[in-house]
Amino acid sequence: MSSAAVDEVVLQNSQVNLRLNEIQLLLSEKRTSLSALQAGIALLALPLSVVSFLVATSSLYAILEILWLLAPLLAMCIVLVGLGSYLVVRAILRIQGYDRKIKTIEESDMIVRDLLDID
Repeated sequence: MSSAAVDEVVLQNSQVNLRLNEIQLLLSEKRTSLSALQAGIALLALPLSVVSFLVATSSLYAILEILWLLAPLLAMCIVLVGLGSYLVVRAILRIQGYDRKIKTIEESDMIVRDLLDID
């Protein structure tokens, strides 16, 4: 085998490795976005449980007497719902972006396409 042929094989292997490393990086970023999605869902569930607890125990107190406690609590619940919604939407959009980037890499390289094609 001539040195030119060896150089070509090494170059091809390094290009395939580069593509696979790009996909690994995108998948790790996608995993990070999935963690943000999980945190956003948890932030959305917390106000729901607080409000359901308040509704379940509403017969034990008069709302007008403890309004000074309920107002900040409900304001905090609204902030948590907003933050949770932001995290969920942001994570979903990023996950879709990473999937699109992986798809373009997969379409541009035949070897990677064969590795990623599961069906």
